[in-house]
Amino acid sequence: MELETYFPYQLASTAEAFSRQLVQVYGKTFGLSREEWRMIFLLAEAGQLSSLELARRTTLDKVQVSRAAKRLEEKGLIARHIADSDRRLRIYTCTDKGRSLFQQALPAVQHCANSILSKMSTEDKAKLVDGLSALAKAIDAFTDDPEV
Repeated sequence: MELETYFPYQLASTAEAFSRQLVQVYGKTFGLSREEWRMIFLLAEAGQLSSLELARRTTLDKVQVSRAAKRLEEKGLIARHIADSDRRLRIYTCTDKGRSLFQQALPAVQHCANSILSKMSTEDKAKLVDGLSALAKAIDAFTDDPEV
C-alpha cells in the first residue's frame, strides 16, 4: 500500500490543504494563527468558555490553548480569569475588540471556504457532508465500544 492511497493520510492531508487555504485569510489578513482562530471563533459565539471546554471543542491540548490564549489576550481580543469554583481552570471571554475582529474575518473565511467548495458538484458536496457525518458516527461508536 502506498501512503497516497492510505485513507487516514488522504483525510489528514486533504483537511490540512483545506485549512492552509483558510489560513491565507485569517492568518495573513487578520494576523491570527490556526489555534487563535479556533479559539476566537468559539468565544465569539459562546461568549465564555473554560480552558477544558476550549481544549475539548478546538481539538487543541491544554498547552496549545494556554499559549494561544496568551497571544489573544496580549492582542486585546480575549480576557481570561481564574475560575472561582476551581483555581486550576481559566475562564475565557471574547472582548469587544475580539468580537469585532471575528465579525470582520468570518465572512472572508467563509467566502474562501465556499469558493473552494464551489469547485465541487452539488452531488459531491452532499456526499462529502454525508461521509463526514458517517465517519464521525463511526468514530463515536468505536470509542464507545467496550470490546475495543
